[in-house]
Amino acid sequence: MPPERTVALSLISVACLATFLYYTMLPLGPQLLWEPETTMDFRTVNKMTVAEKFTPDIMLSAPRRSSASPNSAGTLAVYTVSTYSFESHRKTSEIKVLDISSGSQSLITNAEGTSEPAWLGGGNELLWLKSGEKGHTQLVVGSADEVGKSYVAGLVPAPISDVKLKILDAERVAIVVSAKAKLDGSLYQKEDEPKKYSTGMLYESLMVRHWDHYVKPQRNALWHGILHRQKPHITEKLGRYSLGKLTNILRGSGLESPIPPFGAKDHFDISINGIGFVAKDPELNPATNTKCNFYYVSIDTSVEGPTYSEPKKYGKPGIEGASSSPVLSPDGNSAAFLQMKENGYESDKNRILLSDLTTPSTTVELFESNDGKGLWDRSPGSVGWSTDGKALLLVAEDTGTSRLFKLDVPADEQGTLELPIPLTPKAGHVDDVQSLGADSSHLFLSGSNLVDNSIYSILDPAGSAEAKVISSNSRNGSFFGLSQDQVSEIWFQGSSEKVHAWVMKPSSFSSDQRYPLAYLIHGGPQGAWNDQWSTRWNPAVFAEQGYVVVAPNPTGSTGYGQSFTDAIKESWGGLPYQDLVNGFAYIKESMDYVDTDRAVALGASYGGYMMNWMQGHPLGKEFRALVCHDGVFSMTNQLASDEQYFPNHDLGGPYFTKHQDSWEKWNPAHFTTNWSTPMLVIHNELDYRLPISEGLAMFNVLQEKGIKSKFLTFPDENHWVLKEENSLQWHLEVINWINSFVELPPYEAESAKRLEAQN
Repeated sequence: MPPERTVALSLISVACLATFLYYTMLPLGPQLLWEPETTMDFRTVNKMTVAEKFTPDIMLSAPRRSSASPNSAGTLAVYTVSTYSFESHRKTSEIKVLDISSGSQSLITNAEGTSEPAWLGGGNELLWLKSGEKGHTQLVVGSADEVGKSYVAGLVPAPISDVKLKILDAERVAIVVSAKAKLDGSLYQKEDEPKKYSTGMLYESLMVRHWDHYVKPQRNALWHGILHRQKPHITEKLGRYSLGKLTNILRGSGLESPIPPFGAKDHFDISINGIGFVAKDPELNPATNTKCNFYYVSIDTSVEGPTYSEPKKYGKPGIEGASSSPVLSPDGNSAAFLQMKENGYESDKNRILLSDLTTPSTTVELFESNDGKGLWDRSPGSVGWSTDGKALLLVAEDTGTSRLFKLDVPADEQGTLELPIPLTPKAGHVDDVQSLGADSSHLFLSGSNLVDNSIYSILDPAGSAEAKVISSNSRNGSFFGLSQDQVSEIWFQGSSEKVHAWVMKPSSFSSDQRYPLAYLIHGGPQGAWNDQWSTRWNPAVFAEQGYVVVAPNPTGSTGYGQSFTDAIKESWGGLPYQDLVNGFAYIKESMDYVDTDRAVALGASYGGYMMNWMQGHPLGKEFRALVCHDGVFSMTNQLASDEQYFPNHDLGGPYFTKHQDSWEKWNPAHFTTNWSTPMLVIHNELDYRLPISEGLAMFNVLQEKGIKSKFLTFPDENHWVLKEENSLQWHLEVINWINSFVELPPYEAESAKRLEAQN
């Protein structure tokens, strides 16, 4: 199980508060109503109503903004917005541009099938993708200066994604996209496949299934081409771009990039001189190994048709784990990337590696130490270059937040390397970092927090001030009826170390009342509850039902030092369980506004495992009801999981070796005799990380023992519930299940009523 990328604290400005007070004078309805083709920022007033109460249907129908990308002048930023309507049962997608100085926004297009806008050249021209008939993809060019005017610069006869562009000169722009390739390296188009009259699939090696699909012969590949600007017509200011031939730079190499199932444009980068990317080691089985390598393909674009070198591998001996986040320096001569040390451990600490692309086999590990642990005890999730190429920009989890750090890179090996300097506080979640323009030292940040689903801000790395928020999708949560006052933190003594937890109270909280407890256990187990927005496990949804939500980060969690993360190995039901026992005791003793006699616990993935483990142990008796989403029932059933390196690492080794005792020691199925707490079981058909038989086994035990229980499944969902209508039903069932045990009223949102009427 990869860490759950689930579940950030900024101040409300005077202007934001004034706007909130103004809108609270308007008539309030039970839902947040979003005007089509609008999003929210500090300066743009929209036709909408402030939420009287934050509910799942409000969360799921709220506009979702992507990270934003500034143009080369640093004056505009482009982003996408997707909005789902429970009235029309349709999702709309828009490409928009934000004026960074004024905060005003412009709609570029809302044509169906449009996605992935990118700035084209040094002006305000944009390129985006538009999916068409028969799986074909158009490359469309438009301009932020002339909204409504666009043309097709090229047509690719297959689905493509992950666009990256690089200006070569005034007439040419290099483009890289990802698309499936056949075994011979040619472009794969499902529509062109000959009809088969049988459905059997034969496998001779792992993987058979991955995440939510059966593995097929086609592989991800990177395709490079040139966009040429033609001479302008007499009526045009600028000539139109035309796409040349796309070449599969991985053809014949046996490599696949981006790496499935989650790899995207963060798995490769482009410079004037070439393309850097990460790919699984082709000599190792991907089901039992995590090792990835960084590769570089040099490209000569001086000739009419580009020529490509064979992929060259860069790395450091002894660093043998997963690689990620490759970025090429502004001059194209260096590459930075992240790589873990241990093969087979997907949550090992990311090391920062630097390769000189002009010198064969020159790769160094920054902060290398004699004990092998590294001098910086944080694990960055992404890395980027400053515009001058003198510093690296690192985003890393830190104590329940995601922060931006700056690392000055010495000009030579004799230079002093200082530890990274934090540029953002321990608050919020930085999702993306980009330079504010081609020549600017300022940074454009995209992020979120526990009450706001999208925040754009500008940061001066050389200054002492915090990042300046220029656009908030929900006015710092006020349009959701949420505020930072609801969010706090606690620390308590765990099994061996202090444990951190987030606390979220209802917006109507009164200190003279007592509230039921919702104890949320995160997945991973190497993951964390962060100060971050989520539409899958959002603490605010439960808080607004009337719960005090406590979301602890027990042993195994990320962002508290690598030793804390590593300590869960061969202790799945040991140290973390005791942390949760201690946490519950702390709540009972120190938080007098929490009624622990009316407590429920919920968890997914590893959190679901913990629901089953608690069922068989004393802590489970403290709760009136449990919710287990896609959890582990029997440890030995993890032999049916897709990524076998995960249980092999966390449980000490493969089951068929001397490590059987560890697998059996932490097996919840051995303690079903003790099960007695009512439980809602949720498990999905397409979950190949933890197959649906796990959920069925839980439900069978509960039913045969006569324990009050329900089973919810979605045939078209995987380890996560992502479709809006399904997610609404998920929330309806979960909330009404737990509310019924703690004397809270049922969830009766208008959208929920419509869902019940359809069923």
